[in-house]
Amino acid sequence: MEPGKILVSHEAGDYIIKLEGDVRLTLCASLNQYMDTIFESDSVEDVIVDLLDTEGVDSTTLGLLAKLALHCKERFDIRPTIFCVDEGLIQILESMGLDDIFSIVDQPPDKLGELEQLSHVEEDIDKLQKQILEAHKLLVLLKPEIKAEFIDLIQCLEEKS
Repeated sequence: MEPGKILVSHEAGDYIIKLEGDVRLTLCASLNQYMDTIFESDSVEDVIVDLLDTEGVDSTTLGLLAKLALHCKERFDIRPTIFCVDEGLIQILESMGLDDIFSIVDQPPDKLGELEQLSHVEEDIDKLQKQILEAHKLLVLLKPEIKAEFIDLIQCLEEKS
């Protein structure tokens, strides 16, 4: 698998997040920071997550995407879109309940505009653990039947915080 990277773009209230390669925990601080930029914006018209070149994502990344969609619904009253054609990834998205909060489209978007790569953000271990905990709690909130998969991790992180 190719190492992961995150490309982003925004123009006139439209935000695009493109995940490429194998996107793991090491990129979550960067993703979380960019999501804060979206959350702080006064005019968000559309949020697109492009998974067309994604080879893999971990549960923390999926939890952050859940956070993105829930916040977009609450603050901007929009339902973000995920572009994904990989059946395996679509099954993962559905198994985590993301199909309930995103529109999943199995075709490429018309255009993405000019994308730039997010720079790597280092987080201190305490803040990173809080992000991991929040991400997994959101996944369990979305799909309670997956609680057994994450309960040990959640309990361990809660004990450390």
